[in-house]
Amino acid sequence: MPLHTLGPLNCRITGNPRTARLTMILCHGFGAPGTDLVPLGDELHSLDETLRQDVAFVFPEAPHSLEAEGMPDGRAWWPINMARLQMILQTHQLELLTRAEPPGMADARAKFQEFLRNLREEYDLEISRCILGGFSQGAMLSTDITFRLRQNPAALCIYSGTLLCQEEWTELAGQRRGLRVLQSHGTIDPILPFEAAEMLKRLLIESGLEVNFLPFRGMHTIPWQALEATADMLAKLSRQTESR
Repeated sequence: MPLHTLGPLNCRITGNPRTARLTMILCHGFGAPGTDLVPLGDELHSLDETLRQDVAFVFPEAPHSLEAEGMPDGRAWWPINMARLQMILQTHQLELLTRAEPPGMADARAKFQEFLRNLREEYDLEISRCILGGFSQGAMLSTDITFRLRQNPAALCIYSGTLLCQEEWTELAGQRRGLRVLQSHGTIDPILPFEAAEMLKRLLIESGLEVNFLPFRGMHTIPWQALEATADMLAKLSRQTESR
């Protein structure tokens, strides 16, 4: 699959965002290669063949290489202090996770916003036809970016994400009233606590967003039931786009 460069980020694209009814932008997690979520496009197409023509997929690659940390193909949107994260989990001091903006997140945000501007200009793409989403760290970034848009995208998908920047996100989320959100999280996730995911869900609901929350008996992953729900959501959004 060819690599495209749009502004400061590389990405991989399946389908044609210019002609597709919808474009889904999926951000991978910490330590994964830029290709990590690419197979999800085919998996979603297999669940509903109409999506093959109706939905394009864009998979941006995080800017930071983790080769120096022993992961030659690994990428990160911002660095993670794993020792600190483990301390938070062990001591259950969730406020240290949920209230803070991680170092490096502002730079990732700026890069992604520039990437998104370039993507929209290149393909004449309205934000109302875009679904933003991601897994783990990519879900955190997608959530943050969505809150800062000038208008609602078509939807937001949060796969095993978490609450960050609690005070600021609470202020921003009200601007996204009515936005459709699909959120999934494992009840025994050992990396990002389920309790923090529930805190994010409450923030979204209390801010007026329409949340489909999918807890599952599992760990830090994207379960099949979340993909089925995503395919169903994309099909409904595509039909709504057609009827406009």
